[in-house]
Amino acid sequence: MQTETKPVWLSNYPEAVPASMTYEERSLQSYLQESATNSPEKEAAHFMGTSLTYRELYDQALRVADQLRSLGIEKGDRVAIMLANTPQSVISYYGALFAGAIVVQTNPLYVEREIEHQMVDSGAKIMICLDLVYPRVQSVRANTDLEHVIVTSIKDFLPFPKNLIYPFVQKKNTGMKVEVDYDSTTHAFKSLLKNGTPKDPEVEIDPKNDLALLQYTGGTTGPAKGVMLTHYNLVVNTLQCRTWMYRMEKGNERILAVLPFFHVYGMSVAMNISIMYESTLVILPKFDPKDVLKTIEKQKITLFPGAPTMYVGLINDPDIHKYDLSSIKACLSGSAPLPSEVQDQFESLTGGRLVEGYGLTETSPVAASNPIWEERKNGSIGIPWPDTELAILKQETGESAPPGEIGEIMIRGPQVMKGYWGRPEDTAAVFKDDWFLSGDMGYMDEDGFFYIVDRKKDMIIAGGFNIFPREIEEVLYEHEGVQEAAVIGVPDPYRGETVKAFIVPKEDVELTSEEIEAFSRKNLAAFKVPKLYEFREELPKTMVGKILRRVLVEEEEEKRKKEKEA
Repeated sequence: MQTETKPVWLSNYPEAVPASMTYEERSLQSYLQESATNSPEKEAAHFMGTSLTYRELYDQALRVADQLRSLGIEKGDRVAIMLANTPQSVISYYGALFAGAIVVQTNPLYVEREIEHQMVDSGAKIMICLDLVYPRVQSVRANTDLEHVIVTSIKDFLPFPKNLIYPFVQKKNTGMKVEVDYDSTTHAFKSLLKNGTPKDPEVEIDPKNDLALLQYTGGTTGPAKGVMLTHYNLVVNTLQCRTWMYRMEKGNERILAVLPFFHVYGMSVAMNISIMYESTLVILPKFDPKDVLKTIEKQKITLFPGAPTMYVGLINDPDIHKYDLSSIKACLSGSAPLPSEVQDQFESLTGGRLVEGYGLTETSPVAASNPIWEERKNGSIGIPWPDTELAILKQETGESAPPGEIGEIMIRGPQVMKGYWGRPEDTAAVFKDDWFLSGDMGYMDEDGFFYIVDRKKDMIIAGGFNIFPREIEEVLYEHEGVQEAAVIGVPDPYRGETVKAFIVPKEDVELTSEEIEAFSRKNLAAFKVPKLYEFREELPKTMVGKILRRVLVEEEEEKRKKEKEA
C-alpha cells in the first residue's frame, strides 16, 4: 500500500519535532543503569514520604534480578507482576528485565478466572504480587505453571510511622488481614532485597527481537491475548514521547504516576520516560482527587499523564481552587476521548497544557497526539508521532481512503507489536502487509488530523479501562437463570461510558439486578461488572439469530434523547 512521499500532517508538526529519528538498539533496562551512573544521588522515586535515589533503585532492581535467577529464571521466561503503583512495581519490572525475563503485567483487580487464564496462557513461572491479592493467586496456583510466588505489602516501602499504622488502615478499609505462609516456593519481597547481590546478570538482549513485555488485551472474538512488545518497541515509543514533549528538561521533571503501571500507557508515559530521562517519579497507588491535588502542589508536579476521568474528577473537586497547580507544564490524556470542556477547564485552572493522544496496547501504546504547544484540534486524536504513519482503510476496496472518508484506522511504525503470544492466526488477522489494523473507525481531515467516529469492535471504555462485551456476556451466560445476555456501553458523565447488561431470564425464573451483580462480582474484575441491568422477554436479533448490540445502543440513544426533550 502506497502513501504520500510527504504526509500532509507534517505541515502541522512543531518545529522542534523531527519527522524521523534515529533510535538506539538497546535494552529498556539499560536506561536505568545509565541514569544511575549519571545521577546516582538524584531522587528517582517518591512514594508517600519514602524516597529512592537512582543508585538505590538500580541496586534494588539488580538484587531482585539476582534472586529471580537463583529461583530458576532464565532468558525468555515470564515473570508476572500483580502490583499497585508502588516502588516495588518499578523495582520488580526492571529487576525482571535485568534477569532477562519477559514481564507479564497483571491487573490487581482481576478475579481468579482472569488470573488463571493469564498465567496459563503466558506460562509465567514466577508471580510478584501484593499481599491483598495473594489469596486469589494461591487459589489458582495449582492450575498454572507458577513455581514461585513473591509477596509484598504497600507498607514495605512506607516510612515510619506510616508502616506501622498501615496494617490497621488496610484491615479497616478492606476487612482483610492477610496471612502469608512463607515456604520454599512462597517468598517475601523484602527477603529478595536483603539476600540478593546487586550484580548485573548481563543477559545478552537482541532489542528488535527479544520481548520485554507481554501486555494482555481483551477482544470481542475470544479470551484476552498477550501483546508481544519488544525492548525496541518500548524504547522507541518512550523516545517518541520525549521528542513530542520537547520542552521536557532532562533531570528536572517531576512526573505524577497515578496511571497504573500495569496499564501500558502508565508504564510508558510515566514510568519508562521518567527513568530514561533521570526525572523523579512521584508515585500514588490509586487515584483520589484530594490526594492528587495535594501531591501536585507539594511535590511541584510538572508532567501529569492521565485519563479523562481523572481530569474530570479534579476540576469537579470543590476545593481545587485552594491548591497551587501552576507547576504543571503538560498533560497527555489517553485511554478514552477527552471532552473539550474538560480540556479547557483544566488548562485554565493549571496554566499547563492538556492534549489528547491515541494508541493501543499493540502500539506500545502511543501512535498519535495533538501538538502540545502548537495548533491542535478539539475532538481530534491529533497527528502521527515521528516515524509513525496512520491511514484510513476503505472497507469496500481495501485501499487508502481520501480525506473526510470514514474507514478503519491503520498504523505503521517501529512501535507496532511483534504479534500476539501463541496466536499466529490472530496476528495475521490484524495486519495488512506491514499495516496494523486498529479496529477503530475514523477519518483524516485535509490538514492530516485524525478523528475516531466509532469502534469497529464493541469495546467499552469506562474510566480508562478497556472492557469487552463478549467477556462479560460469557460470564452472565454461566448463571443458571440466564437465557440470553447482551452488554453495551452507555454514556456516563464521569467514567465516559459505563456497562449495561440486557438479560432474558429463563422461563419461569425470576432474576434481580442484585442477584446478577453479586454473581458478576465473583467472576469479573470490579471495573467490568455491569452498573445497569435491564430484563427483557427477548433481545433484537438478525435472521440467523445473532443478537444485535447496535439496535440496543440505538434504543438507548433514543431513550436519552426523549428524556432530554421531556
